Amino acid sequence: MFDDTLLDDPRRLDDADTGGVLRAAAMAGAQVRSTIEAANELELAERLDIGRPRSLVVIVRPGAGHGAAQLLTALLAPACPVPVVVTDTVPPWIGALDVVLAHTDDPYDRDLAVSLERAARYGATVVLSAPPEGPVASAVAGRGLVLSPRVVGPPELAFPRALTAGLLTAGALGLLVSDVDGLADRLDNEAARGHLEHESFVNPAKSLALRIADRTPLLWGLDHAGVAVGQHAAYAMGAHAAIVADVADYRQALARPALHAMAARGGDERDIFADPDFDEVGGSAPPRALLLAVRSGPATDDARFRVGETLPAADVLAPAEELTDADDAACAAVLALRFEFAAVYLGLAAGTIGGAGRVAPLSL
Repeated sequence: MFDDTLLDDPRRLDDADTGGVLRAAAMAGAQVRSTIEAANELELAERLDIGRPRSLVVIVRPGAGHGAAQLLTALLAPACPVPVVVTDTVPPWIGALDVVLAHTDDPYDRDLAVSLERAARYGATVVLSAPPEGPVASAVAGRGLVLSPRVVGPPELAFPRALTAGLLTAGALGLLVSDVDGLADRLDNEAARGHLEHESFVNPAKSLALRIADRTPLLWGLDHAGVAVGQHAAYAMGAHAAIVADVADYRQALARPALHAMAARGGDERDIFADPDFDEVGGSAPPRALLLAVRSGPATDDARFRVGETLPAADVLAPAEELTDADDAACAAVLALRFEFAAVYLGLAAGTIGGAGRVAPLSL
């Protein structure tokens, strides 16, 4: 049972967060800085000064790194001069002219270890974001660059570290320009805004959590980066709050008339006379459409107008409107962190994580 009173009670929130998940989420900026520090010590930029590769192969494994890989691909897509291959294993044609990028929080991922060992054996340049011990790191020992985590936290919150490893790799190869140093500050600011002491009407993460609570989130991206953020948001809500979300590009969303019609009706607020004791038990949660826009420009504006005509009550989450001087990577990462905080707040209020079920109820 979702307890919305918990969100605006810092003491009870802190008591409920027995695992320190909110504190770990607030370390997103520290994850970015520590990954940059590790890359500098490994001289990643110098060692990746190899000219334009034949391809960049992004290995996607289960966990938070999946969304980071999808976002990196979306950021690269508009003008990347080399093919970007997203796959769960190294392709058989891998060779010395290719660069392989992988992230995992499972040091015993046997399939990944075998895959990376083959890539290293065939001479590919391998960049791995993973724990320093275990078969995965050993597979490329001495033959690749291993960015080990220095800020330890739950693997569900490793998105900033995985994304930073990808941005640094793409930047060193000359495939993408991004302000990675400024990214840490952006995430620190978002974490400060999402602090448990801030009430829901000024806390963007708590406000988002209240909009999603008892709803089925429809995370519809207005651009490819928005879809990638939606994929990570769906992962975060499943990981922390046991909430199932729909993720789609807005064109695909419009092509599903039944769900689109339900989303248009689901935007209405709940009936204030509804009685939960007599309502049908087990009925599906009404949908809540959230339109995610990372990029700004005519294409995104046109998409926003098209969807807004039929979904006027949909929430539009466009971080570029708040972060006017931030690049696309920063806007996407800030939005992803906001969803992570919202998912953690929902999980604490519903008792799916932490100790909310053991916290004394609000006394009147």
